[in-house]
Amino acid sequence: DAEECGAAAFHFRRCCKLNILVTGGAGFIGSHLVRHLLAKGEKVTALDNLSTGLAENLPPEAKLVEMDILDEELPKVVAAGAFDAIVHLAAQTMVDTSIKDPLLDTRENLLGTVHVLEAARAANVKRVIFASTAAVYGDVKEDDLPVREAQPTEPMSFYGLSKLSVEKYLEMYRKIYGMEYVVLRFANVYGERQGDGGEGGVISIFAKAVAEGRDITIYGDGEQTRDFVYAGDIAEGILAALRTEEVNAAYNLSTQTETSLRELVSLLAEICGREIVPKYGAEREGDIYKSMLSNSRARRGLDWQPATTLAEGLRRTYEYFCGKCEG
Repeated sequence: DAEECGAAAFHFRRCCKLNILVTGGAGFIGSHLVRHLLAKGEKVTALDNLSTGLAENLPPEAKLVEMDILDEELPKVVAAGAFDAIVHLAAQTMVDTSIKDPLLDTRENLLGTVHVLEAARAANVKRVIFASTAAVYGDVKEDDLPVREAQPTEPMSFYGLSKLSVEKYLEMYRKIYGMEYVVLRFANVYGERQGDGGEGGVISIFAKAVAEGRDITIYGDGEQTRDFVYAGDIAEGILAALRTEEVNAAYNLSTQTETSLRELVSLLAEICGREIVPKYGAEREGDIYKSMLSNSRARRGLDWQPATTLAEGLRRTYEYFCGKCEG
């Protein structure tokens, strides 16, 4: 089995061009990935129901199929595309939404993914890359930071649980059907085109508010930390996962650096050149307090490491939202 797996992976590594389907391809991370893959000469199709993604997020040369991953026509699209790999990004991504509506989270994240996997199996897609999350680990003790992939998984939200459940499904699909996979557990991703609604992250919320001259609110004491990783670096990590020989494993994609929300606000103030005085609100249910992921396995197995500093990525994000205001 290991020899067979290695041979398949080698095909991906030496193939001059891959034909890739990106679910959620018009979304925040998806749009970064599609642009990155096109720039590398890969053949890409984005599939998105445009509930949170936008067609305008994609460059004109990108192929877009407007469809939900639970659509009964999905298997036909996957079969007709003759894809080498699927990068599965389409998901419900909000912790608080998952707690308010577990059924919605289960339908989109678990049932939706199984539908994608069944379509992939029927079409004999060689590899599936799955976007997982740091939320699968739960609230890890500070002594155990940075979190490594072998850390026990104890999610605190249905969002984290649904993502972890998909990871188990991928393991089972490999065992029963021989489907090759790579799980990527993202830290807190940020960058241009990030929404402040369904896909919102704290950086996009803060940067957009400051660009528009509005107040920002920190939920909690501001000392909670996150591992902020730029979307362009995530796109490069996904490409590495498409090409790696080290498959059927989970990898953290992170900067392995903790940044508190207070530090984030201070850095944003330096970038925009004015004082920012945040308001404070009650801590939100399901949010973890401290987060930092080890990226040592990704450095070894994917030959990947982040290249964008927080200051540079935050500047790009802030300028993007300033441009939206001017537009």
